Amino acid sequence: MYALLISLLLSFQMPSIEGHWISIDDETGLEKSEIYLYIQEGKLYGKINRLLLEEDQGKRCEKCQGSEKNQPIEGLVIVKGLTYKNGLWSDGKIMDPANGKRYDCTIRFNEDDSINVRGYLGFSFLGRTQVWKRHLE
Repeated sequence: MYALLISLLLSFQMPSIEGHWISIDDETGLEKSEIYLYIQEGKLYGKINRLLLEEDQGKRCEKCQGSEKNQPIEGLVIVKGLTYKNGLWSDGKIMDPANGKRYDCTIRFNEDDSINVRGYLGFSFLGRTQVWKRHLE
C-alpha cells in the first residue's frame, strides 16, 4: 500500500524543465531555435544551442548590450535566473536576440509537455508568449 501511494505521488510530479527545447515563433509558427534549459544553484537558465532557420545561421547579436554585443547568437544565455514556485518559473529575465532587449519572464508547463514562455515589461498582460516543445533526441 505504501509503495502504491509513493508511486501515485511520483506520477503527479511536474516533468523536468531541464533539457533541450525548440522555440516556435509566435508570429510565424516556424521552429526558430534549440534552447538548452538548465538549473544552476536553484535557478533556471537557458542557452541557445542552435539556430534552425537557414537565414539565421551565423548571426550575431548586433543589438545586444555589454559583453553580449556582436557575440554569436548560438551560445548566448537568453534565460536568466528564474525561480520555481507553485507550478511557475518566474522572477527572472529573457533576452530577445533580435532586438537585444531583456524582458521579465515566466515559464509554465502545458498538458502536452510543451511550455509557454512569456516575456513582458512590467505587467504580464503586456507581453508575448511563445510555445516551446521538448526536443526529443
